[in-house]
Amino acid sequence: MKKGQVLGLIEAMKLMNEIESEYDGVVEAILVENEEVVEYGQPLFRIK
Repeated sequence: MKKGQVLGLIEAMKLMNEIESEYDGVVEAILVENEEVVEYGQPLFRIK
């Protein structure tokens, strides 16, 4: 994966927001499940 590549989508207030990678690397782990409620600042991915 490259910096700026879309990793996933977050729905907030009926709007879909793209989550882009801040780093080059490999997604080592996905830390949340599909449709799980998340908080601002919560880690979603672990990137190596």
